[in-house]
Amino acid sequence: MGVILAGGASRRMGTDKAGLLLAGRPMIEWVIDALRPALPDLVVVGRKGGLAGLASIPDEGRGRRGPLAGLVTALRHFRRPIVLVAVDQPLLRPETVRRLVATGNVHDALIPYEGGIPQVTCARYPAEWLQSATEVDRWGGSLRDLVARNEHLAVPDDEWPRWGEDGRSWFSLDTEEAILEAERRFRVDLS
Repeated sequence: MGVILAGGASRRMGTDKAGLLLAGRPMIEWVIDALRPALPDLVVVGRKGGLAGLASIPDEGRGRRGPLAGLVTALRHFRRPIVLVAVDQPLLRPETVRRLVATGNVHDALIPYEGGIPQVTCARYPAEWLQSATEVDRWGGSLRDLVARNEHLAVPDDEWPRWGEDGRSWFSLDTEEAILEAERRFRVDLS
């Protein structure tokens, strides 16, 4: 199951990122197109009502609590492994998604690392993490806190380049400056 997190307030961008046009297409459509070849079952978490033709589930609980709340909602609702990405990651590569789906045992968490930092919104989470995720969310923790306290398969910096990945899949376009940096770093035209 593919889960697109879209519950943020988009304060840094100043406009709803899901609908932000990049090269003439809404950001969420870029993410959907990358996920769909490997994960035909997609849902948006963090919103009421549908988005881009997908079913949508609001985060459980009150207030904006971040990506961990979205993961808890998805695991509680679907009780199956989740490939979690953020709506502001439109450069997500289909091959990276396929590797997240196919690498290791489906009941293992699979987390890419860049520079020693877990890329938690481009990762696979097992249904078995629901209890731990709920506990970490209750005390105000983050996805990185969750990953730090649970065994997982790490995809280190020297492995994901063999997937053809260059870090673009987890590069968040959450500001105008980030869009310009992505164009420069990954040599893409998003205007």
